Amino acid sequence: MRIRTKLSLQVTLLLALAVSTITGKTAEKAAIASAHPIATQVGIEILNQGGNAFDAAVAVSAALAVVEPFSSGLGGGGFFLLHRAIDKFEVVVDARETAPSAATQDTYLGQDGKPDTRASLDGAKAAAVPGIPAGLDWIANKYGKLPLKDVLLPAMRLARAGFPVDSRYVAAATFREPMFKSHANTAAIFLDQGKVPATGFVVKQPQLAEVLETLATQGRSGFYDGEIAQRLVSAVNAQGGIWALGDLQDYRIVERSALSFKYRDSKVTCSTLPSSGCLVMAQALQMLQAFDMDIAPATQQSHLIVEALRRGYQDRVRYMGDPDFVDVPASKLASLEYAQQRGRSIDPLRATNSEALDAAVREGTNTTHFSIVDADGNRVAATLSVNLPFGAGVVAGDTGVLLNNEMNDFAISPGVANAYSLTGSTANAVAARKRPLSSMTPTFVEDENGILVIGTPGGSRIISMLLLAIVDFVHKQPRDVERIVGLPRFHHQYLPDRVEYEPGAFDKDWVDALKAMGHNVQEGKRRWGNMQAVYIDKRTGTVKAYNDPRGKVGVLF
Repeated sequence: MRIRTKLSLQVTLLLALAVSTITGKTAEKAAIASAHPIATQVGIEILNQGGNAFDAAVAVSAALAVVEPFSSGLGGGGFFLLHRAIDKFEVVVDARETAPSAATQDTYLGQDGKPDTRASLDGAKAAAVPGIPAGLDWIANKYGKLPLKDVLLPAMRLARAGFPVDSRYVAAATFREPMFKSHANTAAIFLDQGKVPATGFVVKQPQLAEVLETLATQGRSGFYDGEIAQRLVSAVNAQGGIWALGDLQDYRIVERSALSFKYRDSKVTCSTLPSSGCLVMAQALQMLQAFDMDIAPATQQSHLIVEALRRGYQDRVRYMGDPDFVDVPASKLASLEYAQQRGRSIDPLRATNSEALDAAVREGTNTTHFSIVDADGNRVAATLSVNLPFGAGVVAGDTGVLLNNEMNDFAISPGVANAYSLTGSTANAVAARKRPLSSMTPTFVEDENGILVIGTPGGSRIISMLLLAIVDFVHKQPRDVERIVGLPRFHHQYLPDRVEYEPGAFDKDWVDALKAMGHNVQEGKRRWGNMQAVYIDKRTGTVKAYNDPRGKVGVLF
């Protein structure tokens, strides 16, 4: 018989706090949108204690690592897009995972020389070296106002007290249940007596709380060096992984210049390589500038967007990878001239066959996003991930750290699709200390009327979701951010050559019109994405958070 754990007093209080609001002057000038109400409340708590948006970002990240273990965590990575109001400084904090030093292009080939995709998905061998702990320490110390130990305290308390699981957790745990059952320590944390828990079951993570406490008191060295690092390496390798202590000790945060480009009268700023999204969007949106999207019928708009995405994703395959390892023509790919050149091949009334473009491309919601603006105008858009739901499906020994399976984001062999049907070239091949290409794209969009701080999980679909949001932001009046985060979604990623749309999102006339243009149109099995946005209205000075309605109904793959 399964026994359902009762909510502790601390958890009950946390849930009550989750509906509270930001106090004082912060109420009108600050907002937080995250994928979980408890994480949002943790960020509000830090702002109310005098912290800035960067402190809140660290606190929200740590809280999400506890309450959304299927989406992010200390064993994962991500990108933080920061805007500092006082001097308008903008930067991308790249906390993406890196390949272990023992990784090679042959690591995920079987004895027969053929790609072994499962080895890059399940178990410790699929785990890249995590970047989130270093990212939290970096942001807190370089940009925050409060001590790291104070900012991480709510997550520590939450890990010890536990949190009640929701339908999204249950769906993700169901997906990963077979893997959990192969690893006793993982099952002990995330299952209820060996079975997927019912909603309301309280998951407690005291081992993770200890690691958070060490990180809080010792900073990055508390995770990447010393006892915890040794325990991590021993546990990973005992379970078939290929980590070395030096992989952790040598991990470094990289600060990268944000990429900005214009679409109509709006400035779009987003994370650049090894995040591929900004370059794909820059190319696709600038192609669309050649067409009058304001008067084009809805189905033709959809057709043009598909064709622009087709070409942008093709260049993702052909050119993109970790810029510290491969020479990517990023300036060319982001330029208006190049976009115009590529856009000339778009037939406004007929689909292009992807294979005819001469060249050969699912990250799910096992990723999370949050957006934060504080009372001083500092802002953060951050997208974090462990790749598949619950990452590699294993916890590193007694550390409580759930491992990612981001090695699957490399092209384990040229032309071989990963878990999200994305293929790649040698630019994204496995190599020691290299960062895998990502679709995570935290973004700012600004015009004379306002600023949108936005992002979403959704893997390869992240880019198309954000592009649809930006097109609506620029072209639709009156501006309605609630509409933007709930827009019906369709997607094309060059290969496989098909237009996929959310179930029930578009009517038969829309489908038939695209088919008549030559598109292969398929209805998806599930909705996707969990977009989180904050909008700063320059005219009124108000700031408001918006949550994707999809996030209330379960995990969306």
